[in-house]
Amino acid sequence: MAEQSDNGKRRGEAYFADEGLWGFIHRSFTKSMGYTEEDLAKPVIGICNTFSELNKCHSHFNELVDYVKRGVWQAGGLPMEFPTISIGEPYVKPTTMLLRNLMAMDTEEMLKAHPIDGVVLIGGCDKTVPAQLMAAASANIPAIVLTGGPMLNGRLNGRSLGACTDCYQFTLEHKAGNLNDEQLATAENAICRSDGHCMVMGTASTMASIAEALGMALPGCAAIPAPDSRRRHMAERTGRQIVNLVKADIRPREIMTEAALENAIRVTMASGGSTNAIIHLVAIAGRLGIRLPLEKFDELAAATPFLLNLRPSGQYQMEEYFEAGGVPALMKELEGLLHGDCLTVTGRTVSENLRGVEVLDRSVIYPLDRPLDPQGGIAVLRGNLAPDGALIKQTAVSTHLKKHRGRAVVFESPADLERRIDDPELDVDESSVLVLKNAGPKGAPAMPEIGQIPIPKKLLLRGVRDMVRISDARISGTSYGALIVHAAPEAAVGGPLALVQDGDMIELDSAARRLHLEVDAEELARRRERWTPPEPHYDRGYGLLYIERVMQADKGCDFDFLVPKELRK
Repeated sequence: MAEQSDNGKRRGEAYFADEGLWGFIHRSFTKSMGYTEEDLAKPVIGICNTFSELNKCHSHFNELVDYVKRGVWQAGGLPMEFPTISIGEPYVKPTTMLLRNLMAMDTEEMLKAHPIDGVVLIGGCDKTVPAQLMAAASANIPAIVLTGGPMLNGRLNGRSLGACTDCYQFTLEHKAGNLNDEQLATAENAICRSDGHCMVMGTASTMASIAEALGMALPGCAAIPAPDSRRRHMAERTGRQIVNLVKADIRPREIMTEAALENAIRVTMASGGSTNAIIHLVAIAGRLGIRLPLEKFDELAAATPFLLNLRPSGQYQMEEYFEAGGVPALMKELEGLLHGDCLTVTGRTVSENLRGVEVLDRSVIYPLDRPLDPQGGIAVLRGNLAPDGALIKQTAVSTHLKKHRGRAVVFESPADLERRIDDPELDVDESSVLVLKNAGPKGAPAMPEIGQIPIPKKLLLRGVRDMVRISDARISGTSYGALIVHAAPEAAVGGPLALVQDGDMIELDSAARRLHLEVDAEELARRRERWTPPEPHYDRGYGLLYIERVMQADKGCDFDFLVPKELRK
């Protein structure tokens, strides 16, 4: 934990006021960059800039940093920009999830190693905001989150497009022969037409909303489109507010309490948010020393109506959400279900922040007493196929598949899936249950977003567009369909998923939260005796560290050595 120096001074003040050799060196080297004696007396505000040309969602961050700096100067702080690694979902292979923990460690160590009194954490793409929140929880110096904002809606032939929900649809129809190459290229040019992250309620938008719901970002931050001038205004306000947080010595652990985590879960459920949010919230809670079991998510989902009419579970996108009032408006509608006394980065409570807030468009944010669905978007499934839990985004599932029984068609690995899914001889029909093994934290490695198992081509040509699909992988928050993911324990460590064979009958009942493999215990025991673990993907470096020390999905996929010992089991 970052603390003040022994003489009660701020970290930066003690660093630059040291009367010995190191104080001389600190001042001399810093003045050489153009800072003055007066500057060095101000609170040092670190600005964590995750700009990268290998991360489209962060490509506009250098401009945002300029506005943050303006706000810091206005409030009497000394802004000092620094980088950490930046992980962009469309670019990083095998998956950004492999690097989320590394980014969290990088950020934490930068905060602890430098004379930073407070920090502005600028993120946006899927794993960057959770990594920064994990780091903030661990370092525990005054911190505030500024997200980069969603893209403007894509537009094509008079309709709105959303990345990457429509990415799946366009490529699926191209595969089915309903779109030619030229039409696909036209769609590619139309879907992402501005700076920003995905503009549906995918993982990026979900985590931006969670940062607000936790109280770690200023109200209204999440939904402002990236190119909107009000995003610049938000950046400047964020720069001013971090100086206030330093002066008041308000730290992340005072804000990210167990009650605040419950607020974030309710906002996620009411939003139809990404299944990835569960892994990230569990990991953030772990850094705070809080055990957050899957049962808590299911309990709050059952008691939180689904209110937000956003894709992939609804009709609209983040641009319309902003115009409807954004996260503050949704929280206002949920106010009676929230812990209103939670402290936020405004220095005020949730209830105080919500005074005067109104819902501006009821077609986007539904009333609490007339919800889109009486339950939240994500359900936790249990049964002999996933004794430690599996997830389904029930608001994005075709109605006829919410209760289903079908014959398993098994793929032993992502490579096996890629090789055979479109084989004309594949023994599969629309009632089959597609099962993908060895795509979890240790097996894939790092749970890539491949749980939206493709519909076999021969079924696509017959008009099939959804099937029950089960894996220990993750899915993008932009995904849709009957997708059961995060099955735990994963196949690579001998979880029951590893024992499924072609032809086994599997039952899904999302309302009953049931996922059952219809194979008796004696037969499963015989299969287990014959089972051998897959070869690990790495034998050196960070990859080896990852597969040796990562915890399972229900524990948040953090490294075991980064959480308290009592949370490792």
